[in-house]
Amino acid sequence: MNALPVDISGFIENRTFDEIEVGDHASLVRTLSRRDIELFAAMSGDVNPAHMDPVYARTDMFHRVIAHGMWSGALISAVLGTELPGPGTIYLSQDLHFHAPVGLGDTVTVTVTAKEKFADRQSIIFDCRCSNQKGEEVILGTAEVKAPLEKIRRPRIELPEIRLGNHDRFRELMARASFGASMATAVVHPCDEVSLRAAVDAAKAGLIVPILVGPNAKIQIAAKQAGLDISAMRIVDAPHSHAAAAAAVALVRNGEARLLMKGSLHTDELMHAVVASDSGLRTDRRLSHVYLMDVPDCARPLMVTDAAINIAPTLADKRDIIQNAIDLAHIMGLTMPRVAVLSAVETVNPAIPSTVDAAALCKMAERGQITGGLVDGPLAFDNAISAEAAREKGIVSPVAGMADILVVPDLESGNMLAKQLTFLAGADAAGIVMGARVPIILTSRADSPRTHVASCAVAVLVARSRVARPLPMPVEA
Repeated sequence: MNALPVDISGFIENRTFDEIEVGDHASLVRTLSRRDIELFAAMSGDVNPAHMDPVYARTDMFHRVIAHGMWSGALISAVLGTELPGPGTIYLSQDLHFHAPVGLGDTVTVTVTAKEKFADRQSIIFDCRCSNQKGEEVILGTAEVKAPLEKIRRPRIELPEIRLGNHDRFRELMARASFGASMATAVVHPCDEVSLRAAVDAAKAGLIVPILVGPNAKIQIAAKQAGLDISAMRIVDAPHSHAAAAAAVALVRNGEARLLMKGSLHTDELMHAVVASDSGLRTDRRLSHVYLMDVPDCARPLMVTDAAINIAPTLADKRDIIQNAIDLAHIMGLTMPRVAVLSAVETVNPAIPSTVDAAALCKMAERGQITGGLVDGPLAFDNAISAEAAREKGIVSPVAGMADILVVPDLESGNMLAKQLTFLAGADAAGIVMGARVPIILTSRADSPRTHVASCAVAVLVARSRVARPLPMPVEA
């Protein structure tokens, strides 16, 4: 009886039918992680809550999250396909009996042992055994395979890197916002499928009660084409986008709506109505946009500001941009958010104005002109989010490598950063405008439906928080 030696030379090699003797065996050992479960669910589509929902799993018969049964079965396939017999193996049949569950943190040893050979069809039956770290049998069974007749030796293929986009933070955010009454929301000029669907989805999630403000005929046509039922929603007829923005602001001013939500109009059209001297929505704070980003590979949520409103902010504008983001971070549950003022370098260079602004903003924070957060800069992007990068450059800072808020030099850089995180890193980005008397939901048509609903959830939480805390002073007309 021979145990298959482990090949560490970077090659994968099979055992042919003639080389294998009854009693030969091979094994692998794997510890079940949350990532294993998520990968298997993503591949198979099996999102049984016994595997995916810890709260439900505690009430199930095993009282814990367990692996999909065929996760262990897939490990048997891995041994047969890569070790014994190895490359060239063809599955003929599999008979498995499941004796115990595999839970998170369990270590499974998978062993296949040649039991019987059939020369007439070049097949081998293998005993298959999976046991956990306690020696308990998890799976017993047999597999019949057609063994290769020719020797195969190939370079071992590296496993692909896989990025999982769970976006658990947004699910938690929406669950938190869904407790409480839905908020009347003026949806401005929702004349396309994207903006109408966002309003419908947020209403179904129990977050908002949409008031659709815009040309009634266009709204009805868009709803019909998208197959959306808006019959229960109030529509305020307005002839065009400018009039819709003004009417929506009036609804908020009159107390009929507590939130504003951008539809299919340009951002500057909506903002023009918001900052008008008679809008009643302006404060002494500069308006700014904040992206709350759920980046799959990042250990914490990130805020990026300002990527949508202020094109070339002054030092005074940046002070308000930072304070708005800190205020939002507090509402999201961060008691002392770390604010990184970004630039291309980490040292103050008079030739790079953003580094000079960063130094001034840090001094303003020291003097109490910015409150509620830790502010440091200038910091390059890598030093702001990577502790290792910060250590390599000898940066000693309470913010470097642990930033919660990324303050960009201007709109161009912020927009590019947010879209890179979205389209290259798989991030979701909930967008909201801070600094007005009410939160403004501002998203892109390219955003996912989940992002639109998450943006509504953020706005709801902001609006609720303002019941209990003072707002910035209103600006006199």
